[in-house]
Amino acid sequence: MSDAGAARVDELVLVLARDGAVRFEVRAKPRAKTSRITGVREGALVVQLAAPPVDGAGNEELVATLARVLGVPRRDVVLVGGASSRTKRLEVRGLGVDDVRQRLSAAS
Repeated sequence: MSDAGAARVDELVLVLARDGAVRFEVRAKPRAKTSRITGVREGALVVQLAAPPVDGAGNEELVATLARVLGVPRRDVVLVGGASSRTKRLEVRGLGVDDVRQRLSAAS
């Protein structure tokens, strides 16, 4: 993520769900050279994905990328909405709102 994107992680809208998971929106950009976080746009995390949006490959790559960046097992990153859309809703389990924001900022 660029320096401009790093500063904007504060603009990411993070919501604490009833079960303690942290929920947020992601704008996926498939078919990139590498999978990486590129910033925040309109309250959603923008993630470039090396995988194409075919047969769930893009969603799998998104979950794997966020799990790696956040330092959690893949099972703790769950796609809860938007499986066939570029705008997706994800939950991260096992971390608090501040932890998620801090780890996304550190990944930049």
